Amino acid sequence: MTGHIKMYMKLYAIGGINVFEQLNFRVNFNNADYSDICFPDRDKMILRELGKQVAEIASRPIMEERKKLWIDHNSLKRTRPVLLCDPENGWNELIPESEIKCENSVARHWEDHLRKQIFWGNEMNDDYVVEPYFNLPYVYKEKPWGVAGSNKKGTEKKTKLDGGAYHIETILEDYSQIKDITKPQLDIDYKTTENLLELAHEIFDGYLNARINTVWFWSFGLTDELVFLRGMDKLMYDFYDEPECVHEVMKILFEGTMERLDFLESNNLLCLNNDGSFVGSGGMGFTDELPAEAFDGRVRTKDMWGLAESQVTVGISPGMFKEFIFPYQKKLMERFGLTCYGCCEPLDERIDIVKTVPNLRRVSVSPWANKEVMSDKLKHDYIYSMKPSPSHLAVPKMDEELVRKEIREALRITRDNCVEIVMKDNHTLGNNPDNIKNWVRIVREEIESL
Repeated sequence: MTGHIKMYMKLYAIGGINVFEQLNFRVNFNNADYSDICFPDRDKMILRELGKQVAEIASRPIMEERKKLWIDHNSLKRTRPVLLCDPENGWNELIPESEIKCENSVARHWEDHLRKQIFWGNEMNDDYVVEPYFNLPYVYKEKPWGVAGSNKKGTEKKTKLDGGAYHIETILEDYSQIKDITKPQLDIDYKTTENLLELAHEIFDGYLNARINTVWFWSFGLTDELVFLRGMDKLMYDFYDEPECVHEVMKILFEGTMERLDFLESNNLLCLNNDGSFVGSGGMGFTDELPAEAFDGRVRTKDMWGLAESQVTVGISPGMFKEFIFPYQKKLMERFGLTCYGCCEPLDERIDIVKTVPNLRRVSVSPWANKEVMSDKLKHDYIYSMKPSPSHLAVPKMDEELVRKEIREALRITRDNCVEIVMKDNHTLGNNPDNIKNWVRIVREEIESL
């Protein structure tokens, strides 16, 4: 690792900067207290034992079978439907904080991550692949897009609970402030990262391969950033009243995002996600189509999966989406080797627009989408990433017959598609951890009955 580099992204010493949550979908490592990385011996022993268990699970033949299944699936080969369950906030009920035994803050985050891998390997019974790695992200903070002179934040949490409600403030009060829009600032603590990597080797060597692997981004939809600047209400009017200004801000967001990718790429900070990485809004990244040709070990965006979505603009017409949003997204998506599109928004009326991306491979079919329309539009040319409703799992006792009926019908509709079934977006499991395991069991039974 190198020292501080000053380009588009300014690199500072850690401290005094507003933070984006680190993009790890199971454990938010940015919540750890990095002021103390001296683990007690007891913590090290706990972690090493858990690492040993993860290594044993990763060595099981079924993990190689699942990996091959994902590779074939992501290449659009004919396979059975693939099943992945990431309960997100529901993890808090599967592995409550009271089960975490380590004392040190960083160690507790590591323990949480390992216990989730063990749960996946021993209890979930989906097609998740447990790998023999301990992926350690860079210690970093990032200040989001803003407006010079404004102290407002894009989102203000209204509850203290993770996953609680928030409202969006207007930071860009007037379009005369466009010139004052400030780009994100990335702050990487190389020294702490190096020390943590050394510690990870000390603990896990012999069982798990400790490595730096940072998820720097999730979506390049740009519209979340747009809404966090302008506010949802104002933006809806702006599409009619200030179209040129909307384009101007989208252009700034696009150019800034391209600069960020250039920075990550040129400083060798990117990591391949053609493995067990979570890609798009669902699915594992295993593929033999990436990295791209002439790969020399330095990861480029064209060696990776990318994602764009625009959930926050679900209320605008397809024509407005095509005019104001998609042209900027498309240029970003074309930079990647393979791309995904969509998350929670129904894409029925946008899919023909989205399909013009030449490297599109995975398309999200949300609970609000018309399954029949999406099946016809996607055929077997794209991955049909089915997102069943998580609401069935949010009650103390899940209605198993209703779940079975809905999954059976969905599988009937998509019998000619390249299908994956992804459970996500859970905020609760109704305080009944058996809900998630029973849901996986039912879906697997229906898949096996095909």
